[in-house]
Amino acid sequence: MSIGNSPDGNFPEDERPFEDDRDERAAERPSIGHALRQARIDAGLTVDDVSNATRVRIAIVHAIERDDFAPCGGDVYARGHIRSVARAVRIDPAPLLAQYDEAHGGRPAPTPAAPLFEAERIRPERRGPNWTAAMVAAIVAVIGFVGFTAFDGGQDDDASSQAVEGSTPTAGKSPSPTPKADKPEADPKPEPSDSAIAAAPRDKVTVRVTASNGRSWISAKDHSGQLLWDGLLQQGQSKTFQDSSKIDLVLGDAGAVQLYVNGKKIKDEFRPGQVERLTYTKGDPEVG
Repeated sequence: MSIGNSPDGNFPEDERPFEDDRDERAAERPSIGHALRQARIDAGLTVDDVSNATRVRIAIVHAIERDDFAPCGGDVYARGHIRSVARAVRIDPAPLLAQYDEAHGGRPAPTPAAPLFEAERIRPERRGPNWTAAMVAAIVAVIGFVGFTAFDGGQDDDASSQAVEGSTPTAGKSPSPTPKADKPEADPKPEPSDSAIAAAPRDKVTVRVTASNGRSWISAKDHSGQLLWDGLLQQGQSKTFQDSSKIDLVLGDAGAVQLYVNGKKIKDEFRPGQVERLTYTKGDPEVG
């Protein structure tokens, strides 16, 4: 049995593609890794430069330049890395991607590649919140607030109670050598009325200071030298002090205040800005 010839005189085997010619063309074309490496060198870039520009790990860049795509983790990742590195070294990625698809069974099915590439890129190390430092700071803040509130509240209550009721001062309190800030202090208890001043008890000395013509710094001490009050009295404000035997006053601006001692108005006319040191005892008012 003879084998028939084709009309043009060629055997059937001659009509098949020449695989040898195709292999020769592929052999003349540089590999993907070689092309990328040469382009990087021509661009004057290092592997570190490419890694920083693409966020692709240095080890993977080295592997791609050796035509080892296994560390990429799959065709989708490999194609994405080839595209990124090619753009970083300033060459067209399309021929390299076509070459990769030809050698690996064609282009893979489309997948949302962007989130997948993130898994291979360098990410800054995430650090959780420093709960220990936050708790220490919170504890310090609470302790400081409680301590300040207790100190400030206790000091104001002691001073106001002694000034209004003339109670015995607590031992260990030292008088303050300097006036307090200009901020007026609010009394925790209402001041005695004028009628109460007029009906001042005879067995105590009662002194009421009113800043009627301006503000003035006031300091008041009891018979034992204990500080009853020390601060700035704003215009229109009043302070009342009581003691069993004696009250010593220092008026920073005597011309700005009006005094009522044991229910009687003091007629002394002090000059504005005049500093006065006064002492009052039980009975009729006396200036010491």
